Amino acid sequence: MSLATGTIARVAIVLVLFNVASKLTALVREVVIARQFGATSAMDAYLVAFSFPSVLFYLFTGALATVVVPVYSEYAARGRDREARDLFGTFFNLLLLLLVLATIAGLILAPWLVKLLAPGFQGDTVSLAVKLTRWMFPLLIFSGLSALFSGLLNARNIFAVTALNGPLSNLAVIIAVLALGNLWGVYGMALGVLAGGAAGAVVQLPALRRTGFHFRPGVALNHPDLKKIFKLVLPITLGMSISETYILIDRFLASGLAEGSISALNYANRLIQLPLGLFVTAVGTAVFPSLTRRAAENDLRGLGEGVRRSLRLVILTCAPAAVVLLVLREPLVTLFFQRGAFDARAADMTAVALFFYSFGLIGQAGEFILARGFFSLQDTRTPMILSAVAVAVNLALSLALIGPLRHGGLALANSVAALANMVMLAIYLNRRVACLRISEMWRFSALVLIASVVMAGAVQAMAHWFALPSPAWMPAAQVCLFTAAGLVVYLAALSVLRLEEMRFFWDFARRTLSRLQAGGMKG
Repeated sequence: MSLATGTIARVAIVLVLFNVASKLTALVREVVIARQFGATSAMDAYLVAFSFPSVLFYLFTGALATVVVPVYSEYAARGRDREARDLFGTFFNLLLLLLVLATIAGLILAPWLVKLLAPGFQGDTVSLAVKLTRWMFPLLIFSGLSALFSGLLNARNIFAVTALNGPLSNLAVIIAVLALGNLWGVYGMALGVLAGGAAGAVVQLPALRRTGFHFRPGVALNHPDLKKIFKLVLPITLGMSISETYILIDRFLASGLAEGSISALNYANRLIQLPLGLFVTAVGTAVFPSLTRRAAENDLRGLGEGVRRSLRLVILTCAPAAVVLLVLREPLVTLFFQRGAFDARAADMTAVALFFYSFGLIGQAGEFILARGFFSLQDTRTPMILSAVAVAVNLALSLALIGPLRHGGLALANSVAALANMVMLAIYLNRRVACLRISEMWRFSALVLIASVVMAGAVQAMAHWFALPSPAWMPAAQVCLFTAAGLVVYLAALSVLRLEEMRFFWDFARRTLSRLQAGGMKG
């Protein structure tokens, strides 16, 4: 049931490929949405309506997937697969009942929920947001069941089918917007979201049945380990609900700003999520079963080493991504979004948000990896408390910065809070596993920062000295050419600074080149 070290790398590669498909289709989805709806009051209303099932979706996805893996792994280690299937059959029935009740409550309370989250909305925007909230709430049922199915399959080291959720959901929204956007407006998009959520749950059922899971009616509330699952789920849900408060704070405060502020924050955040989803999520998902196995074997040194290497890897990857998003924000926004209803005003607002979000990219990546270290130890309380502290930091900074920086202040507050949470998680996890080598991580982070600053300077200089004249293709050319040149500068700077990972990188590059040359000679 456990994954060997080499297998982790192979699983990560597979997940990266699926995540590439997911994130590329997500990017196409946002391009299509921006073209159709722009940064308008209707789009703001849709995003507020989507907030409620969306936040709950991430809670169920994170909490259930995180809890199911270690609990099922314990059963498997004792050869109790049949008992595990019975336990999670009971849990499925209970979860479905709770999801249905929560959805009914959402349908009834929609007017009050909108008023609570977006007090700055006026007139038709309020009415639209209430109607869309009622359309969107059934998504909670599909997303909750999909999260449970994914957790069960991942616990059996089955990752590919669960990774189909993202592409399927994105394709459903794309088709709905293109086919129904002109006829039904944002309601057509809402219908696409519901269809994608349902597809994400249904597509996992065949794989789940092949593993031997059969769900039967009935709820055995007296099952001894059912309480254990809820004991683990509750703190994670609370912790993730605290972290998702970032979105709610942003939309609450931005509802009183200029029209399109919520939309601009959303579009910018979508670009920030691209590198996180392409690599960080794949690494965290692939390494988590290994971390839980280390924890079960009480190998805290091995667990800490796994977290440390994963953390270094995502920092190395996210640093140049943050530089590209920060320095090339205007051509990126123009390239992906500025067409149709997405005008120059929307582009300017989104570029401002993207600038400030970029500073927190590494913080978000670090949070994801470090939290899995705690979860593998079945410690859900510490991340929850630290997330609460980070949210308090975010709220205080949001209130302080919204005046001078408007929606950009909300993005900056989010970034600072993410970085603070990453640092706190690292310090507290190091006390548990004593193998993160915090002092070494500070030195490593400083060297990566130096290389990133050098890269930023090079990209900024190229953007200034070699501005391309043709407006039609300039954004695409800038992004491609300047990013490629910037990465070369970044790798060169890391090599000069003699980071450990660069030695492995160049050795791998030389071996690959030698194999290619040998293959060419044989041909």
